[in-house]
Amino acid sequence: MTERFFPPFEEAAFRRRALGEIHARPFMLIPQNRVVLQFAFLREDEGNLEHAFLGQLCLGRGISPPDAGASLHQMIWGGGTLRWERHTEFSTYYWHGPAPDAFGGPVHGHPFGSDFTPPGKLISAIRLEVRAGDALLEDALAQFDRTSLCRSSTKAGQAEIITDFQQDGDGLTRILVVDRGLTDSALSALVQRLLELETYRTLAMLGLPLAQSLSPELRAIENAFADITAKMTAPARGDDETLLGRISSLAAELEAGAAQSLYRFGASRAYHEIVLDRVRNLAEASMMGYETLGSFLERRLGPAMRTCKSVEERQGELSRKLSRATILLRTWVDLQLEKQNGQLLASMDRRARMQLRLQQTVEGLSVAALSYYIIGLIGYLAKAAEHVMVDVDPVMITGVSVPFVVVAVWMGVRTIRKGHSDH
Repeated sequence: MTERFFPPFEEAAFRRRALGEIHARPFMLIPQNRVVLQFAFLREDEGNLEHAFLGQLCLGRGISPPDAGASLHQMIWGGGTLRWERHTEFSTYYWHGPAPDAFGGPVHGHPFGSDFTPPGKLISAIRLEVRAGDALLEDALAQFDRTSLCRSSTKAGQAEIITDFQQDGDGLTRILVVDRGLTDSALSALVQRLLELETYRTLAMLGLPLAQSLSPELRAIENAFADITAKMTAPARGDDETLLGRISSLAAELEAGAAQSLYRFGASRAYHEIVLDRVRNLAEASMMGYETLGSFLERRLGPAMRTCKSVEERQGELSRKLSRATILLRTWVDLQLEKQNGQLLASMDRRARMQLRLQQTVEGLSVAALSYYIIGLIGYLAKAAEHVMVDVDPVMITGVSVPFVVVAVWMGVRTIRKGHSDH
């Protein structure tokens, strides 16, 4: 146990995870004359089925299964070692064992037989052989396709890499590493880079079929958008709301495609960067008459990545154009609505003025009618008073009360109207 010289301090969140990540996937030491088989499968669930399958493999060999949250596990299998690694969207199964006598010969003792249950769809399959010296070199070269053969040296000539990036009868990409004096550690690191190079270049290429399928859809959206903009610039452009509906439909269709490709294009970019990094780490030296792995991949992988980038940029630019056109059409529609609202308000104003004049007329008639009835009542009272008091003149009293009654009624009606207005 290591002696402590300092007290245990409180650790920051995820410190141990951050420190352990650099050691999370150490490469396995591989001696000379070994064959490596690696299969990469796209994961179709959260890994529960895969962990169950690994648990069965481990229990069948009397060893402990991996933890539920584990991302790496290995076990002895046959004359070699089986190693499982879980990545973001795929898992790899890596086995190395004794190489056959001849390059490309049958491999025995591996776990990838009829009893092996893959956790998902196969994305990458690699057969890599490590050979010491040049004893089998000529026979091995004869098995590669000359049209795509890549051959280069690395590690100051201490190793040679040969592949054609073609698949054999079993669907495996064949790679030959000729060891001319590398240590086991350097050889294992080289093998790991080559396996990652092939796996990640395949994953990077997954964006190309999607880009090719989206390209016709983008062209159709661009043509429809050009037709809409042509109508927008016409003197009589027609119904703006109809154009707005069409352009909104195009925008929704575009965003659906962009959402579908967002992750795939981003992942392809990331995988492509990993491929370029692994090529730089190989530090290849070209050999007379042969193409290096890096130049071959740049020539074949580069255009595919530029196609993905072009489709992604077209999506973004078209989305911005559709947004600007939508804003313009909405402005026109809003202006039309404001114009209609102005006309409606003017019509309501005219109607209100008419109602006011009608109300004033009714008020005048109401004052006259009320004054007439009140004066009539006063006349009846004056006539009644004539029989009681001799000096009373009913006609005089009625005539004198007229202006007072009219003014009083008018003021009363005005007060009532003002009270209603304030309310």
